[in-house]
Amino acid sequence: MTEVLRYAAFTTDPAAGNPAGVVLDAGRLSDPEMQAIAADVGYSETAFLTATGPGEFDVRYFSPQAEVPFCGHATIASAVAVAERTGTGDLVFRTRAGAVPVATARDADGRPTATLTSVAPSDAPVAPDDLAEALATLGWAAAELDPSLPPRVAYAGAHHLILAAATRERLAALDYDFDRLRDLMRRRDWTTVALVWRASGTRFDVRNPFPVGGVVEDPATGAAAAAFGGYLRTHGLVEPPTTLHLQQGADLGRPGLLVVDVPAGGGIRVTGNAVVMPG
Repeated sequence: MTEVLRYAAFTTDPAAGNPAGVVLDAGRLSDPEMQAIAADVGYSETAFLTATGPGEFDVRYFSPQAEVPFCGHATIASAVAVAERTGTGDLVFRTRAGAVPVATARDADGRPTATLTSVAPSDAPVAPDDLAEALATLGWAAAELDPSLPPRVAYAGAHHLILAAATRERLAALDYDFDRLRDLMRRRDWTTVALVWRASGTRFDVRNPFPVGGVVEDPATGAAAAAFGGYLRTHGLVEPPTTLHLQQGADLGRPGLLVVDVPAGGGIRVTGNAVVMPG
């Protein structure tokens, strides 16, 4: 029987953060078997690791309904799971999006942490019709967007539509047309929609609808966090090097913290804790 570990990522509280499934020895599993396990686990993603050398792994990520090329929170959870078994150090995860270096360590309280470095980020404009459709599915008016953070499709291993709310109240009132947004995202190959609100210069509240994975909302999204960091750098919306603090999951009762380091160039670094979930 395949052992599935369960971790909460971007938190030290098993009842907070984003749950992820982790399979540390997936070499004999077929694609349909991995998809079935992910559906049975029911978390937004389950990571399947196959060791290829010391500290090196091929990694696949499956949501309950589909494979995704890269998942940040399951990467953090998987790296912590490896570190707890073999010790902290440097790892390489070879994903469908490319090679992702991951460094594991312990924080000041001795708790395991992991830092991933994304593939090179990029972003692209949103077609006006796609933007209008996205806003319609969310029930948002264009006037409710923050004009200082323009809509874009950002990438750091997976594509995410970025929409910035002008107020925290707009971000909090999330009630969208699941099927309609899912269909738009499938047509455009968007993995999540990253809804953000700027609390201060480098602090943001974030929410991530994920209907293409069969999940209404992802409680903490490392892949989107990396893409967002790249977007901010590209458009001069932060001055690198800088560190962002993204609060996510509070609206779901599963608060988490994503620490995002934005260097002057190259991949974006995302750091978080992860903790074993009971049962």
